[in-house]
Amino acid sequence: MKRLVIWLLLCCLAPAAQAFDLQQLSDQLARPEVIHGQFIQEKHLRALPQPLTSKGRFVLAKNHGLLWLLQTPLQQDYRITTQGIARRDGSTWQMLPNKSAGAEQNRLFLAVLQGDSTGLQRDFELSLSGEPQQWKLTLTPRSVLLKQVFNQINIDGGELVQRIELLETQGDSTVLRMQDSTSTQPLSEAEQHDFAE
Repeated sequence: MKRLVIWLLLCCLAPAAQAFDLQQLSDQLARPEVIHGQFIQEKHLRALPQPLTSKGRFVLAKNHGLLWLLQTPLQQDYRITTQGIARRDGSTWQMLPNKSAGAEQNRLFLAVLQGDSTGLQRDFELSLSGEPQQWKLTLTPRSVLLKQVFNQINIDGGELVQRIELLETQGDSTVLRMQDSTSTQPLSEAEQHDFAE
């Protein structure tokens, strides 16, 4: 009987010991050197009946940053790095002014996509559920600045991030779906050049 009780206890504890945690998620998301994919972004504004939808493609490169290449409704290329945001202007990149809330948002965006849970934990309470192939991460703001902007951020994914939902304090929200993401393609020469400028 005693052996049976011990065995049952071990069976109950085993799943808890192997639970998917933030460090494993960070490691999983930080693994790929380069991720290419498509995105659809829907901005839901309280004042509008339909969301504002934009589409494009993205390139996330470890140690470089993010190329955010908007294709519709207008064409505009952005580069987001730890130095800030730059917009392509003809053949050159122009750094955009670092507005505090916008700068925070971009730092956050990079941290999410690169699996930097240490960076995220500075500003958010993190709650993770699920398993490596299907997980959900909920971010609740800690910092005063972020509390003014967001109520909560929900991130869903598998091997890579698949969906990000930003719930803003004034009732607006943004849903970002990352599609056809692949981590098998290296940076092209043009992409290397865009990050190097």
